[in-house]
Amino acid sequence: MIQYTFSVQNPAQQYIAITTQFDSNQATEIIQLASWRPGRYELGNFAKNVKGLKVFNEDGKVLVASKINKDAWKIETENAKRITVQYQFYAPDLNAGSTYLYKDQLYVNPVNCCLWIHGKETQPCEIDLKIPAQYSIATSLKQEGHKLFASNYDQLADSPWIASANLQHGEYFINDVKFNIWFQGEIKVDWERITKDFIAFTNKQIEKFAEFPVEEYHFLFQIVPYKAYHGVEHERSTVILLGPSYDVFDAIYKELLGVSSHELYHTWNVKAIRPIEMFPYDFSKENYSQLGYLCEGVTTYMGDLFLYKSGVFTFEQYALELNNQLQKHFDNFGRFQYSVAQSSFDTWLDGYVPGAPNRKVSIYTEGCLIALATDAFIAKNSKEKYKLDDVMRALYFDFFLQGKGVSESDYKETIERFAGAKMDEIYTNFIYGTAPFESMLTDTFEYLGLEMNHKPSPKYSFGKLGFKSIPQGFNFIVKAIYPGSPAELGGMMLEDEIIAINGYSCGGELDKWLNYFDMDGKIITVSRKGQLIELSLPEVNRNFYLEYSVSKIENPTNHQKKAFDFWMK
Repeated sequence: MIQYTFSVQNPAQQYIAITTQFDSNQATEIIQLASWRPGRYELGNFAKNVKGLKVFNEDGKVLVASKINKDAWKIETENAKRITVQYQFYAPDLNAGSTYLYKDQLYVNPVNCCLWIHGKETQPCEIDLKIPAQYSIATSLKQEGHKLFASNYDQLADSPWIASANLQHGEYFINDVKFNIWFQGEIKVDWERITKDFIAFTNKQIEKFAEFPVEEYHFLFQIVPYKAYHGVEHERSTVILLGPSYDVFDAIYKELLGVSSHELYHTWNVKAIRPIEMFPYDFSKENYSQLGYLCEGVTTYMGDLFLYKSGVFTFEQYALELNNQLQKHFDNFGRFQYSVAQSSFDTWLDGYVPGAPNRKVSIYTEGCLIALATDAFIAKNSKEKYKLDDVMRALYFDFFLQGKGVSESDYKETIERFAGAKMDEIYTNFIYGTAPFESMLTDTFEYLGLEMNHKPSPKYSFGKLGFKSIPQGFNFIVKAIYPGSPAELGGMMLEDEIIAINGYSCGGELDKWLNYFDMDGKIITVSRKGQLIELSLPEVNRNFYLEYSVSKIENPTNHQKKAFDFWMK
């Protein structure tokens, strides 16, 4: 058994003291921290937070531990029978995938900070938490007091916990599966509302898959007083970061529902239905895959759709989420450069940030729209007999339950089996290619009795000048520029700070000042790397950034009504 001990001397320093103990019967041992974490397919470099790593034998003698790469050490055991590794782990960041220490909680994602021992990954693990007696623990791991137990390193790495005296807990049951809802942070929980809505979308997801993959599940919410939105999936749990506290059951309640439905769907898709390249996970290096359009794209699509199918969302609420995906797609000119398959592979390079302008696309957004088109493709070609739900259920039973990962060809062939038609065009043009999505989306919406609308952005800077910015005090920082727009032709650059229009301070009202002056009479003053620069943007009589939306057509045909009803079943 591998034994881990977590203790805290001074929470204000945000260092966690971690001890790892294991038996040895060989001359050298390799110990390692993970290079990445499940749910985020980019290198994590967690070892940068390790301080003072020391190794001892059973008699307390110091053993030599030499670092052999960025997150692994080789121990010269000198025939020791029992080895102890001690180190401190710096935990200052709070997000859905981090490890965090503060005066009111010990929050741990073990994949960040728990070593594994090469060759001993299958051994059971025991975790002893030296925490205040009044603390309770929210986790999917087996508990006995303040001790936690995992069957192996994989289960440990995938099982976060929150230890705190301030946890709030609720629960519900579906088909003998217990679902736990935990809240940490300042929050007034509307238990009746959240339980009703969670039961609805959970029931609908289980109905489509016929069973739930695990016997108990935990929603772990970290609620913060500032704006935040982040979720990470695990086999038996999810951690979701949301804020500000006062909006969680008000203005951002739909975001709470959206991310929760999304992360629950991951219990099947990614945690069970997994790309063959990640079956099993290899935490020592990148696990490259082009299947981001399945892993994250289908999950993004289904997470929102199930909120409508279950009656939690109205169609108008669902359409708003779909509108957001359309807007993100059309505003990203990387769609003409890099396919969603290529962008999936490259998450390991630059993670989930925009990166180089107009270079790549989002596997969430592009994958979501492709999943929508795939759903309609299956329904239309099978004459409303099958849809994407049937494909995903087949992948779960035919691959995960048979102990196999899913390849790109496996997914495509399963779709074609249910559709009774080849989908080479979608794969060639939209998954592996960079063809414009308009034709695919138009066909999809027409089949479902919907239409895609667009109109000029009412913001002068977006629609007429072709740049997007965010406020910073009274000024504005340029974050996006439309290719070929007045902003680009006039020499505007990303991260320019707009401070004045025609010599007048923006005063927090950029678009009002832009509207005020005539089309040909605007001088924009920007601060760029310490220089003040005046730009004259050559305006033209056309629009640039557009606003996109989806609506039901007024007089659908009987077949469109049938297709829409089947889609929403």
